Amino acid sequence: MTAPLHLLLTTPQRVLIDAEVVALRAEDASGAFGILPGHTDLLTVLVPTVLRWRLADGSRHYCAVSGGVLSLSAGELRIACREAVLGERLETLQAEVDSEREARRERMRQARVEHLQLHTRAVRQLVRYLRAGEPTPFTEDGGQS
Repeated sequence: MTAPLHLLLTTPQRVLIDAEVVALRAEDASGAFGILPGHTDLLTVLVPTVLRWRLADGSRHYCAVSGGVLSLSAGELRIACREAVLGERLETLQAEVDSEREARRERMRQARVEHLQLHTRAVRQLVRYLRAGEPTPFTEDGGQS
């Protein structure tokens, strides 16, 4: 029997999976494919897909990824992606992806609001500075020439 594959699934923020697997399914631009122990070395770019893998005990696991890079070399299966959502059950994974997407949208909205507030404070400070009649940092006579 061939040794299981070592799966390492990472995003820029964290390691999501570090486990021994006996099978993995993924999808690239050419379509869906499977990897079993003993598979030849491989390098491919994943499209947005649901990764599916099986552990030696028979348990199945799932992860939705927004795309990424998969490499297999000497039994080391590495997947790097920008975003991923783990799911215990395939039936509930879509809801978890939707929830994560909504949370990301809310974080982006909040960042835009904070950026706008910072910009507004900077403009107000500049207006106060200019109204005070003090020289501006742009001209020696305060813009009076």
